[in-house]
Formats: sequence, structure tokens, C-alpha cells
Amino acid sequence: MGIEFDNGVLLFDSFFTATIGILVLFIGRRINAAVGFLREFSIPEPVTGGILFSVMIGLIYALTSVEIEFTLVARDILLVYFFTTIGINSSLKDLLKGGMPLVILLGITIGYMILQNLTGITVAKIFGLESAVGMLGGSVSLIGGHGTAIAWAPRIAEDFGISNAMEIGIASATFGLILASLMGGPIAQFLVNRHNLKPKKEEPLDVGVAEENKNNSITGFDFLDAILAIHVCIILGFLLNEAIAQAGLQLPLFVTCLFAGIVMTNLVPQSLPRLTGTQWPSRKPAVALIADISLGTFLAMSLMSMQLWTLIDLAGPILAILAAQFLIAILVNIFVVFPAMGKSYDAAVICSGFGGISLGSTPTAMANMSAVSQRYGNSHLAFIIVPLVCAFFIDLVNALLIPFFLANF
Repeated sequence: MGIEFDNGVLLFDSFFTATIGILVLFIGRRINAAVGFLREFSIPEPVTGGILFSVMIGLIYALTSVEIEFTLVARDILLVYFFTTIGINSSLKDLLKGGMPLVILLGITIGYMILQNLTGITVAKIFGLESAVGMLGGSVSLIGGHGTAIAWAPRIAEDFGISNAMEIGIASATFGLILASLMGGPIAQFLVNRHNLKPKKEEPLDVGVAEENKNNSITGFDFLDAILAIHVCIILGFLLNEAIAQAGLQLPLFVTCLFAGIVMTNLVPQSLPRLTGTQWPSRKPAVALIADISLGTFLAMSLMSMQLWTLIDLAGPILAILAAQFLIAILVNIFVVFPAMGKSYDAAVICSGFGGISLGSTPTAMANMSAVSQRYGNSHLAFIIVPLVCAFFIDLVNALLIPFFLANF
């Protein structure tokens, strides 16, 4: 446990990274409480604190040439925790209810991914750049996120002679993450106010606890019971992930843990007494609390660890591509996703999530929906179909679309 300084790099280990992440989350909360427009547009607290902290780290580098890096093992564990809680909160009844909206949202997302790649390629060609650069500013880095960008950049660099493919991909994913974090809340707020939308019924939150219910008591055993259920699902998700890997298919661990949570919630009868003497903790306040802690700290650590100085030389073309992508994402959200999802309150929450995945990542989508839900009311439908679309289907579709576009454009 400690901090290391070597060759101009200051490295914080997992313990210090998690501690700083919690501090960043609190700083974001204090800033949001003091700045009205951040609350008005439901900007997630970890986004506020994380972006501020990454800017500070960038200034330190500019003044001292010292790079600050973080060990992000704890962050990745928190991501698994979060998606496992989403699975535990998912009932088969809700999944069946979300069937047609899930299919519709998936179809829209696939069409949007194609449009996103065409947009990136078009803008890249305007700047006289290779089509592959446009792909790096398309679904490779935006809807695909940092992981997909890092995975595809070496191949693009080798096949197309783009030596800085990795930097372009990471820069696009980073800027996209910021834009996605800032887009979801305002879109939902605009739709809720314009159409006077309200939840059809009061539902317990999937993530977090509403401000007016902050005094609801959660005992230590409630918390440990939820942790035990999460760990059981993670163990099953790990075994499922290993089995899938043996079959030749690679999926992120959080996806199989999400499915393990869904399976356990729908296989364990509510009346069946467990070893703990309690019912399976689906949709219990303790699970929502753990989901809130995991998501907020994960996002804070992700954003605070961004190295903004790596983006300066590539800013011009990347900003042009992202500006076009940002505009298209807003238009698709308001004029396609919202009407297709039924112009309801659920549709508005789904739009905040789609704003997150369109340019950012799955956790960004969840953070956007969490911020909106804690202000206006929950939407179980949104918290079920958005993770399924963006945590599972997107990776599969992208794995087919990327090589197709690289080979034909």
C-alpha cells in the first residue's frame, strides 16, 4: 500500500485511488449543491468532481511535467458490483414487460451505430484524413468506449498506417465520455418539462435513495445480506464467464454477473428462507445503496484518472468529429428514441440513458438515469432495457460493424 514516484510518474495504488475517488465524489456533491444549474440539469455528482479533478491533474502536469496515474483495480470491481445489483433488481415480469421496448431500442441503437460511423468517416474525409480515423471517432471509441478503442487501435494502426491510432481512439472516447455525462440530464429535463411527464406509479429506486427518504434506516445485517447476495451472483457470473470463454466468446465479467443476478432473482422463491433468515434482497434499500456507492465511486475514479494533456495535439479534427456526433446524438434522442419509446416518463429516462451510451459508456448511461430518477422518480423499465442493450448487444453488434466499415469505407 503506498505511493510511488519514478521517472516523472506519480502512481497511487488501489487503496489511495479508492480514497481519492470517494473524496472526489464528495467534492462533486458539494459543488452541485452550491451551483444551481448543475442540479437543474441533473449533472451526476461524480462527473462534476471527476472532471474538475482531471483538469487539476492536467494543470499539475503542465506546470511540473509530473504525470499522476492511478491503479484502477478497485474501480473495475465496483463496476461488477453495480451491474450485479441491477441484475438482482430485475424481475422476469419486468423483462417480459420490457420485451417490445427492448427490441425497438436495440433496433434504434444499431441504426444509430451505423449513422455514427458514417458521420465520423464523413468529417474525417473533410479534414483529408483516412476513413479509419473517422471510425476511431465513431462506434470504435464512442458507443464502444475506451475498452473497444484500446482493443482495435493496434490493428487500425497496423492495417492503415495510422501511428497515433491509440491516442485518437482514447481522446475520442474521453471527450465522448464527458459529453455523454453532460447530455443525458438536460435531455430528460427538457422532455419532462415540455410534455409534463410523471411516473405512472411510485417505484422504489433501483439506484440510490431519494432525498426525502434519506432517513430510512438500513441495519448492518441488511447491508451484509445484500453484500452476500451480490457475492453469490458474482461467483456464478465468474463461472458463467469462464464457461463462455471456453466456448470461444469473450464477454466482460460485469455482463455475466448482470445475467447471474437476473437468474438468481427469478429462481429464488420469495418465500424460501435463506441461511441468513431473510428474503432475497431484490429491490431492497440496501441493494440500492450499494448500487449508488458503486456507480458513483466508479465514475469518479474513471473521470479523475483521465490524462487530458494527451488530447492537445489532436484537438482540432477530434472536436469537429465530436461536435457532429454530439448534434446527431441529441437529434436522434429527441426525435427518434423518445417517440419510439412512447413519449412517456419511462421514455424520458431511457433518453437520458441513451444519451450516455451514444457518446460514452454503460456506467455513464446508468449515472445519467440515476440522477434523473432521484429527482423525478424511478423507472424500472429504463434500468432493465438500457443495460441489456448497451452492456450486451452493443458489443456483439460492434464486433461485426467495425470490421465491415474498415473493409468497405
